[in-house]
Amino acid sequence: MILSALLLLAQAASAPHTGSAAGPLAFTHVTVIDPANGALRRDATVLVEGSRISGVRSDSATGTVALPEGSREIDGRGKFLIPGLWDMHVHTLFGDWVPGGREVILPLLLANGVTGARDMGSDLEPILQAREATARGTWIGPRLVVSGPMLDGPKPQFPASIAVSTPEDGRRAVAMLQGRGVDFIKLQSLVPRDAYFAIADECRKRGISFVGHVPDAIRASEASDAGQKSFEHLIGVFEGSTPAAFEDELLKGPKGPAKFLAGYDAGREAGLIARLAKNRTWQCPTLLWEYGGWLVDVVDVAKYPELRYAPAAWREKTWPRFKADMVKSYITDPLPVREKWVEHELGIVARLHGAGVPMLAGTDAPPGVGVVPGMSLHRELARFVAAGFSPLEALRTATINPATFLDRTKDFGSVETGKIADLVLLDANPLDDIANTTKIAAVVANGRLLSRADLDRILSDVEAWARSH
Repeated sequence: MILSALLLLAQAASAPHTGSAAGPLAFTHVTVIDPANGALRRDATVLVEGSRISGVRSDSATGTVALPEGSREIDGRGKFLIPGLWDMHVHTLFGDWVPGGREVILPLLLANGVTGARDMGSDLEPILQAREATARGTWIGPRLVVSGPMLDGPKPQFPASIAVSTPEDGRRAVAMLQGRGVDFIKLQSLVPRDAYFAIADECRKRGISFVGHVPDAIRASEASDAGQKSFEHLIGVFEGSTPAAFEDELLKGPKGPAKFLAGYDAGREAGLIARLAKNRTWQCPTLLWEYGGWLVDVVDVAKYPELRYAPAAWREKTWPRFKADMVKSYITDPLPVREKWVEHELGIVARLHGAGVPMLAGTDAPPGVGVVPGMSLHRELARFVAAGFSPLEALRTATINPATFLDRTKDFGSVETGKIADLVLLDANPLDDIANTTKIAAVVANGRLLSRADLDRILSDVEAWARSH
């Protein structure tokens, strides 16, 4: 019943990604925010025809702008228009560990203004189907860029993975995935050293980017020099911020905050950061995940209001499973040490940012305990601000930075004529307070308007599905 409702909504006038059927849109008397420089274009009219922005105009003298015939006018007085948000680290169809990819994850992302997502590991056939279905508008959800299954070591840790034991395994996996049309290659922590460099070489030859964890057998400096386009969770940066001999020992055995803090070398960290900046090795630090992960035994996620959208399977099976594994494998240091480490991570991000290392907002939703898709992106932006970013700098990590990373600045990242109409209309200025990104009045996805009422219907349907699953 709920799935039928979602499908009907997707096919109705409020559905995303279905082209020009909705007719022209005109946001009038709205303030447009440019994430590149924070400029405010007040009393603007933004015209949308088909899937593109057809004009951004202003006429403060007369207060009127000629609108295309048949336009649906949205009064933007007192409101702010930003580009659609991106979550650059999600897992949509992650085996049977996080059910509800179609019914929960994708709709929640879109209902929270996330019009684009980088899927960092999902089962191949389902995620290719999801990418096509969200693009066509037959599924409710953001546009997707996808890796398919992750490449991991001989004994992968997670579902949606391909086992890699040898260099030949790695090259075959890259060839197969590129042949199936994935957008990039994602690596996990257990990829063997020789296989890693074979994968990097194969990706370079084939012109496809590779991203992900810095494997345990590789140093961050090596990964950056090999062309890895993004690091996730700051993995590799921690180890590379210790003396070389200490790092060698870390690569051989269990790691943790106490060891990282004990071996911290500010000079070596600075050298690594300079290299990452020179190579433009992007960082997707997943700060919300890091906060909830290292403090998983004390953070009371049950208080998060968004948990009502989480299926029982996540709350009763998936998240307890992750929590038990983290407590056993990672949460072995005393709480004060881990609290200090969480603050140290914010400092690392601030120093990376200060040196010009480019940043992406990503949440690792929903495998992270209590990390609910969509809502988590707004919490992630708040963590960037906690790391010392201005609200504008935080906003960039989910708008213009993803567009730059994806080499799609002609299509995304700002509200300009000719760009794809992925937009979020806000009731308050996010440059005053990053929490204002949650005050969503409407979303435009590929030119199709989702009003506040439409968004509330999506959320209601997701909540009902979650209660029954």
